[in-house]
Amino acid sequence: MTANSVLTHRNVGVLTVAAIEAPEIVTSAWIDEQLAETYARNDLKPGILTDLAGIEARRWWPEEVTFQEVASRAGRKAMDESGVDPARFGMLISTSVCKHHLEPSIACAVHHELGLSTHCMNFDLGNACLGFMNGMQVAATAIDAGAVDYALIVDGEGSRVTQQATLERLQHPEATAADVFDEFASLTLGSGAAAAVLCRMDRHPDAHRLVGGVSRSGTRHHELCIGDLDRMKTDSHGLMVAGLDLAEAAWRNGADDFDWSAGLDHYIVHQVSQRHTNLMCERLGIDPERCPRTFPQYGNVGPAAIPITLAVHQDRIAAGERVLCMGIGSGLNTTFTEIVW
Repeated sequence: MTANSVLTHRNVGVLTVAAIEAPEIVTSAWIDEQLAETYARNDLKPGILTDLAGIEARRWWPEEVTFQEVASRAGRKAMDESGVDPARFGMLISTSVCKHHLEPSIACAVHHELGLSTHCMNFDLGNACLGFMNGMQVAATAIDAGAVDYALIVDGEGSRVTQQATLERLQHPEATAADVFDEFASLTLGSGAAAAVLCRMDRHPDAHRLVGGVSRSGTRHHELCIGDLDRMKTDSHGLMVAGLDLAEAAWRNGADDFDWSAGLDHYIVHQVSQRHTNLMCERLGIDPERCPRTFPQYGNVGPAAIPITLAVHQDRIAAGERVLCMGIGSGLNTTFTEIVW
């Protein structure tokens, strides 16, 4: 079967989208310094994170900060900006990849911290870097079905533990160039948190209309990137090639359902790297000037990357302009979702 999964929404709006910035700046130059001996021993030049990926820095949370804490901060900010009474929320979805424990769900802690009602269902939804967009799809479907009036999607990610463990391994006297490139993607990660409030458009006609979109899977590539908090091993080139192929297939088949080929006003793409973004724009015929980029200073913040980029860029989006959020997650899966601002 070659078609995409297609979702169209009738009465769903994005009321607010908010981001929280992690405070500690970790430069790629500092990472180069930590790996200087490994680079020299393996005839590698410093600067590959900046030159190859275009990532100049990423952020870390302080050591004592938890993922559920930052997800709650983002959720609080989005709720406060929406002006919606917390008692009116019927759904909370946490989409964080990063977790300090397997159970209970992060959503339970966030629900409690935000003082949401006992009637507000809450759960975690995970799908690698695509989780936040999938959370929006699930919440939008519930709103269209009349099950809830308001939904909150949250995400909190942190790269500190992963990158500290990665640097320790790569500083080992026996670390090879192959080891560096196997764990290269780990060093591109970043920390941050984001949240969005979804609502019924008939109650908030000034909200940003969630039109719908397409999804497509390529799960034969599920072994190209495998990770946990301690380590992420990635075939970076293979993942990029397979991801571009999957995105192009979704884009081409989506033409039957959405008028995207004529061009949209803004493209909020998953923030992976300079090379990935440039090739995506080239492959799909997208104007790169319409793709705001946060990865140079924030790195790849996983599922939070798209809502963070949208939150940072939203003041430059005019009413009525079309925004296409373009997510991809290791596994592989891709989702494109259109919002009319």
